[in-house]
Amino acid sequence: MRVSVFGLGYVGCVSAACLASMGHEVIGVDVNQVKVDLVNDGKAPVVEERIGELIAEVVRTGALRATGDVREAIMSSEVSLVCVGTPSEPNGSLCTTYLERVTEEIGAALAEGPEQGSRHTVVFRSTMLPGTCLNLLVPILEKSVGGTAGVDIGVAVNPEFLREGTSVRDFFDPPKTVIGELDPASGDAVTALYEGLPGEVFRVPVPAAEAIKYADNAFHGLKIGFANELGAVCQALGVDSHQVMDVFLADRKLNISPAYLRPGFAFGGSCLPKDLRSLVHAAQRADVSVPILAHVLPSNSDHLQRAVDLVERTGKRRVGLFGLSFKPGTDDLRESPLVELAERLFGKGYDLKIYDANVSLSRLIGANREYIETRLPHLAQLLADSVDEVLEHAEVCLVGSSDPAVISALPHGDGPVIVDLIRLPDAEARRAETGYVGLAW
Repeated sequence: MRVSVFGLGYVGCVSAACLASMGHEVIGVDVNQVKVDLVNDGKAPVVEERIGELIAEVVRTGALRATGDVREAIMSSEVSLVCVGTPSEPNGSLCTTYLERVTEEIGAALAEGPEQGSRHTVVFRSTMLPGTCLNLLVPILEKSVGGTAGVDIGVAVNPEFLREGTSVRDFFDPPKTVIGELDPASGDAVTALYEGLPGEVFRVPVPAAEAIKYADNAFHGLKIGFANELGAVCQALGVDSHQVMDVFLADRKLNISPAYLRPGFAFGGSCLPKDLRSLVHAAQRADVSVPILAHVLPSNSDHLQRAVDLVERTGKRRVGLFGLSFKPGTDDLRESPLVELAERLFGKGYDLKIYDANVSLSRLIGANREYIETRLPHLAQLLADSVDEVLEHAEVCLVGSSDPAVISALPHGDGPVIVDLIRLPDAEARRAETGYVGLAW
């Protein structure tokens, strides 16, 4: 394919050189003439493993050249990769100035008319917040071109997952390829660029592709911060942190796995809350600052409050709650977030009915009974004997249980407002219904 790459920094330079080495005809574009001259001389404008030899080779064979002329690049290509920077503004917001400028320039060049009958595809590889492409860049492009994105012009978002220092290696052996496509033809154009590379390809809506990059980077930062905080606590307590983490990392069932990484409701139970409190308290006693660990429980509480807020926004007072134990398949009520949710709603004066097949007041003994008598002493009058009893009572139903009997009984369309705390199996279909809201879509 004939490809233009806008921005010859780390991402653009590596993308241009690697695509050229795969057999594409690539032209790099940059406003910095020094970078343009370096590339045309077969030299890398960035310091990166393997990039120097790669650029020298593809420039020598004629597969890669560079220019400062946007129109020349557009007329010489069928796909444009936008790899310009999106730095932070002083207040922390995303700076989209360079993205807007290059989009306008590409649009103006396209308006002058590529080959008759051809459709150019603009692929945004820069990191940008969800909504940036569709709400900001597409309108700029359509206005400049005088056409419709997805019809006259292809548009896609293709975030990169390149680590500085190993970016060439990462390009040829990616963890995944993500293509946010405005339409199938746009997605096809991007897919063709990477044909032959390993790793799974995900073709998703444009905003999802934008968000995936942020999910990755936020989690990477969280992992590093978590490891460093835990290391500091271990050191203060006289424990070898690397020995601890070696064992931690060996657990591929719960720790390094998809476990606990699906958005849903708040956590609870007899272990996680108390152990987080103990660990943070031990860190504080040792004068070790652990802001990530210290904010896990407040974050969990804020997420629970979001469920209360969803109920309040309905303006209705009769509420049904499906689920009470801290997770499905148990009657353990200790520090259950659903008990806390029931307590908050009851305290705000809502007329509440609760159904959980695993929880019966007559069967509750020991710690469970003591916990309920302390936290929710009116539970007896709130518990219902059946799913139907709750449905007949409620104007709003909070679904915190995956009990098949509950899920199969939930009405569609007319009926109570469904507040989904667990992401129901038919959540996608329900999203179109006015009486459905999800806590964690």
